[in-house]
Amino acid sequence: MNNLIISEKNSVALRLAIILADGKFKRERSSSVPIFRFTRDNDSYTIMGLRGHIVELDYPDELNNWHKTDPKDLIYATPHKRVLYQKMVEALISEASRADWIIIATDFDREGELIGLEAVELLNGGIDTGIKASEDLRSKLRIRRARFSSLGRNDVVRAFAELHDLDIRLAKSAECRQLIDLAWGATLTRLLSLAANQTGRNFLSVGRVQSPTLALIARRELEIENFVPKSYYNITAACLKLPDSKFEASHERNPFWDKEEAEKILSAIGGEKEAIVEKYSSEEREEYGPVPFSTTLFLVDATRIGYSGAEAMDIAERLYSEGFISYPRTDNTVYPRSLFIKGVLEKLLNTEFKKEVDEILAQEKITPTRGNVETTDHPPIYPVDAASRRKMSRKEWDIYELVVRRFLATVAPRSIVKNSSARLIIGKQPFVSEGKELVYEGWRRYYPYYRFYGSNMPALTEGERIPVEKISMREEKTKPLPRYTQGNLIKEMEKLGLGTKSTRHEIIQKLYDRKYVQGDTIRPTPVGLSVTLALEKRAPEVCDNKMTARLEQDMDKIAEGKIGMEEVVSESRDMLKTVAEEIDANREEIGRMIRDAILQQKRIGKCSVCGGDLRIIENSRGRFAGCSNYPECTVTYSLPSGYLIKPTDKSCEICSLPMIRLIAKGSKPVDVCINPSCESNRKTGAVGKCPSCGKELRIVRSQKGKRFVGCSGYPECSVTYPLPQSGEVAFSGKSCETCGAPLVEIRQNRGSWSTCINVTCPSKTRQK
Repeated sequence: MNNLIISEKNSVALRLAIILADGKFKRERSSSVPIFRFTRDNDSYTIMGLRGHIVELDYPDELNNWHKTDPKDLIYATPHKRVLYQKMVEALISEASRADWIIIATDFDREGELIGLEAVELLNGGIDTGIKASEDLRSKLRIRRARFSSLGRNDVVRAFAELHDLDIRLAKSAECRQLIDLAWGATLTRLLSLAANQTGRNFLSVGRVQSPTLALIARRELEIENFVPKSYYNITAACLKLPDSKFEASHERNPFWDKEEAEKILSAIGGEKEAIVEKYSSEEREEYGPVPFSTTLFLVDATRIGYSGAEAMDIAERLYSEGFISYPRTDNTVYPRSLFIKGVLEKLLNTEFKKEVDEILAQEKITPTRGNVETTDHPPIYPVDAASRRKMSRKEWDIYELVVRRFLATVAPRSIVKNSSARLIIGKQPFVSEGKELVYEGWRRYYPYYRFYGSNMPALTEGERIPVEKISMREEKTKPLPRYTQGNLIKEMEKLGLGTKSTRHEIIQKLYDRKYVQGDTIRPTPVGLSVTLALEKRAPEVCDNKMTARLEQDMDKIAEGKIGMEEVVSESRDMLKTVAEEIDANREEIGRMIRDAILQQKRIGKCSVCGGDLRIIENSRGRFAGCSNYPECTVTYSLPSGYLIKPTDKSCEICSLPMIRLIAKGSKPVDVCINPSCESNRKTGAVGKCPSCGKELRIVRSQKGKRFVGCSGYPECSVTYPLPQSGEVAFSGKSCETCGAPLVEIRQNRGSWSTCINVTCPSKTRQK
């Protein structure tokens, strides 16, 4: 029996071949596509990996000219499926023609099911590829589905022993999402871009999920800007239980919104120097560990340790493909009964976590924590196999360690916390105090990402008199809600039904890529804010999370067989028609709002020659600052590549030109004069003398943002040295005695060390 296994990507195909063939397979190529062949139980197998979707939805060519097609014509237009990788289709048809069975082994979720269905449609003629599959192939097609949640050996072997049918309804729910998102995205993107005269690579992106997400950020920013602080007052007492146990007590009625009332109470207390303990209680309680990782919870904690949602998911998917962690796209927060917890722990005995694992295995009974969501498709994210720090990149290890430690925390003993509370009387006024002390670390020992916030409070006795050092009244002011972080935004999107576990991090990254938002604590750019305000004023449905959440629910119903795909798509198109007509009717106003915001976003400061605005300009040759009065004024300044550039509203102390702020990941923001030739910039980024020509060495960024040290004498002098892409680099001002290159101190999370910046320095060669 000949079997063709189709996986989602080549790395997964290789992993499957290693497991199913026990490493005994042949690597070949079919139409230049890598494939793996082997024999198992007297059957022949071929495995090929796709590149995710190898077809995509697109409109016919006659509708793809933005300036000749009315965007509203796209609403009811029928898109076609276009082949992305012709060679892969050739290989797929060629290998399938020899197979008795086709086994779909793509990721077990909506998108994976659709990718599998697309492969089947390519084989049975459902998608026009220009390559005709033979009638014999179409007639003999027999399809099965392998479902697995990890690429661990046991899961893979079980999946191929228990094959299923392809879930057509699940695939159709994913196809429905594609159809709806294409129509909404293409129609609204063209309408806004044309209205604002922003076409080409500077087009304005609008999306069914993207726009409501941007609206969340914009609304929060407006709330912060319009927030009016309100004063309130807290009365506190600094108490001292001899000999040296200090603690703070707060008036029972805190906060006071009336200053006069607070002052009266403070006056009534007078200079009282003692507090009488009226009540005191103390108890120890067990504190449960965190629940298992769903995708959302994983991304929230990954952002805590400095990773964007998109980067964290990309790394997690690589770890999954290599068989180190389970499938990272899941809503589940309950380990299934079939998961052998001790077996997972025993595999981790071969890692750097051996000591912690030994401690956890020593428990009489291991009882994992449970979350509120239990599904049957994929388990929570957990480590599948042992890994070594030495064989991984730092980023891969960070994410692997996060997953391992979360798993350990979910099966570790509970921590024990001592909570104390007291009610005290000071000058006939009631005060309260609370203490929180960690008695036993428990799960916190294994999961250091959550800080314990304790407060000191000594043991008290009812009736005891405690000296009072000071009683004071502090004025505080109310604060607005903070800006979203990526982690908090992902949680809010999940709460509101915006996007899915597989797409939320991608949506947020798209907002950054389109320059709609900026910063680790996310704030909208002027363009992002203006796009939102324009849509909320003239097409509020686009920014309404309820509309897109309802469509998500409809797609779930398609997967459950409760509603047809055509019905959902038709309803969505009718809704889009109403929105598009409203935008089109107000295109002049919308376009003006957005154009003004774009100019504001690109403005850096005033031109010193003519008084015009200096703006960031991008063209095919790169990025520079130019005057708005061009061609009458030809003032320009080159801008450094690889940085996010922001205006500062400050002027250079030497030449009075505008200062700009250069922001790059892994480095502290730095303010520099916009004129690269200004004397003030000579010190900025300078790290020492070039050992070759004697000119200054400076920190430079490539077009892709990679940092390195290069000679200011370039191109005459081409001396360069690489730098770590994360962490802080401090230059000592000293040079290496061996090669003359600068000596640096590199500071990262894992520690700091000093070294010569020259990776080929002879002194390093001798050390090896």
